[in-house]
Amino acid sequence: MTLQTEFNFSLPRGYVDSEGNLHKSGIMRMATALDEIAPMKDPRVQSNPAYLAVILLSRVIIQLGDLQQVNPKVIENLFSADFAFLEDMYRRINDQGNNNIEVTCPNCESQFAVELGSGLGEQ
Repeated sequence: MTLQTEFNFSLPRGYVDSEGNLHKSGIMRMATALDEIAPMKDPRVQSNPAYLAVILLSRVIIQLGDLQQVNPKVIENLFSADFAFLEDMYRRINDQGNNNIEVTCPNCESQFAVELGSGLGEQ
């Protein structure tokens, strides 16, 4: 059995770069201990602990559309719905080891897991 460490996603809104291009699809990897420890030395995190999420996401998102790199500036400029989506995804893949959510069928009331991935969130 192979451990999945990278997960595809599609942002609900999408990141709009300085040239007006929309970037929605990306890949997030699981975090390492260093990913969670290193940002604590960052002065932006020391002065504002809420900034930790920005640094963490910029470290673990390895692809977003056609961008050359995902840095804190990119994360800062996400729409709030996309930022919340990525925070939730970060928690799921690092706590559960997958990008699944538990759902209940409205007809038969059976419970099952659905993977949130590419395509979900697109309109």
